[in-house]
Amino acid sequence: MPHRNSIKTLLIVDDSRVSRMMIRAFVLAKHPQWIIIEAASGNEALEIVDRDTPNYCTMDINMPGIIGTDAAAQILAKYPGIRVAIFSSNIQEAHRTRAASLGARFVAKPVTEKTVAQALEFFESKT
Repeated sequence: MPHRNSIKTLLIVDDSRVSRMMIRAFVLAKHPQWIIIEAASGNEALEIVDRDTPNYCTMDINMPGIIGTDAAAQILAKYPGIRVAIFSSNIQEAHRTRAASLGARFVAKPVTEKTVAQALEFFESKT
């Protein structure tokens, strides 16, 4: 699909509606043409990825059901081309190490223009 080159799809996964809205707003301010899909849980994200594979994904860690790092691991095992940024206010070294081992970028919350810019920089550096 040739239009995929210019129009990217981002999946935002976070159980906080406010966090999803903030990430969406900061991303669309920089990339108004991008398609944004949202999921409120890791389980929902796994279903969406199989149906509508995104280019990029932001993933919260602490969510009901499957935690974000486990969801990211499953997504990346199946779709290694997706760039994943893991957002979390839990900045334990174990989470940073797990993100790095998955090939994902760890971004510390809170969600701000600066933290979303870190995720975008990671996404765009690999495309």
